[in-house]
Amino acid sequence: MAKLKLGAIADAKPVKLLWICQQIVHRDLAVYADLLARETGQSIPDPAKLVAPMLARFMATDRAFAKARRKSQPAQGKG
Repeated sequence: MAKLKLGAIADAKPVKLLWICQQIVHRDLAVYADLLARETGQSIPDPAKLVAPMLARFMATDRAFAKARRKSQPAQGKG
C-alpha cells in the first residue's frame, strides 16, 4: 500500500468551523480516515477531523501560496 500524505493527527486546540461538503467528499474522507487508522494505528472516529490537517498540508506545500504569504507579511528584523 502506498504511504498516505497525512500522518498521525495532532491533538491541537480546535477552532469551530462550519463546513459543508458534497456526499462524495464525505465518503472519501471516511475511507481516508479508515486507511489512515490502519496505517497509523490511531482511531479516527470523525472523518471531519481530517479536514484541518489536509488543508494545512495543502497550504504548506503550495508554493504560490507561500510566496504570496511572504510578500504580504511585513519584513521582520529590519530597522
